[in-house]
Amino acid sequence: MSDEMQQESVDIASAALEKSFVFERVLLQGTLHPRACGNTGIIPTEQQSRNTAAILRIEKTAVPLTAAADLPVYLREAQCVEHTDIYMWFAAWLAPSSFEDLPQGDVKVNVICPATEAHIRKYSPQNYTILHETPQMYRDIVAPFIASLPPERTKWVQDILDGRKEQSKVLFSSSAFLILPDMKWDLHTLSSLYLVAIVRDASIRSLRDLRIEHLPLLKDIRKEAARVSQEKWGIEAGGLRMFIHYHPTYYHFHVHIVHSGYDGGLGMRVGQAHLLDDVISLLELDTGNPTPLFERRTLVYSLGEQHGLYEALRRAQDE
Repeated sequence: MSDEMQQESVDIASAALEKSFVFERVLLQGTLHPRACGNTGIIPTEQQSRNTAAILRIEKTAVPLTAAADLPVYLREAQCVEHTDIYMWFAAWLAPSSFEDLPQGDVKVNVICPATEAHIRKYSPQNYTILHETPQMYRDIVAPFIASLPPERTKWVQDILDGRKEQSKVLFSSSAFLILPDMKWDLHTLSSLYLVAIVRDASIRSLRDLRIEHLPLLKDIRKEAARVSQEKWGIEAGGLRMFIHYHPTYYHFHVHIVHSGYDGGLGMRVGQAHLLDDVISLLELDTGNPTPLFERRTLVYSLGEQHGLYEALRRAQDE
């Protein structure tokens, strides 16, 4: 490991200690280059272009870090568990003896590489502001922004839907949607269970696009998520929380499915996370109006100043 990467590792580990062992880090100078899945783990490479950015996110799953020196150890011991084109996660162990006791790893390492400007913005330190997105603001600002996003941003989603990636992980598949574990989950710790249902209809980009005619789809997602979780892990009724992000990380409609006791931090805060049950109830009440409910609602949420929509929405709200 080069001196530069060693220092980067120390800085990352120090940040972990300050954030209770859950942290994110944008690597702007150099990167960690993940090899193919297997036992080879994560290695630094001097040949990697310094113009290529990576985002490293490390989560505590069992054993906390006790010193900055731990980080290089478990990076050397990391093993790739799953990956798409740019999203990868690794199980990592602090000691050889940990593998037998903790197949999920002492820690979970998430890597986004190469990271786009949008990824770097998302994981950079930033302030958040409460915004009131009116229907007019959506039509004038948000809808054009979503339409301008290049298809490459969701290529990894389409690869999953088309059967080119992660097929061994799919828990349910139909002509309308599929369910599979989210990369936030280590695939072992039931209390942090995290699945995602991805809809095949690419015309549904976000919560704003939902209509009464989507009720059967949403109810099927709710039903199948509950069935899969009960059959595979014994989770009974009331043991799941299902929600929809607005704004989502990627604008291809999906539903988050987590254990009811899981605390997912900012991603589950009021405003950004809309309970699937509430969305279904609102759509069931949306009768007799030619304009769909989520098209005419003002949505209130907090948005980070690094988000691509922030400046325009902030100006529009202040006018």
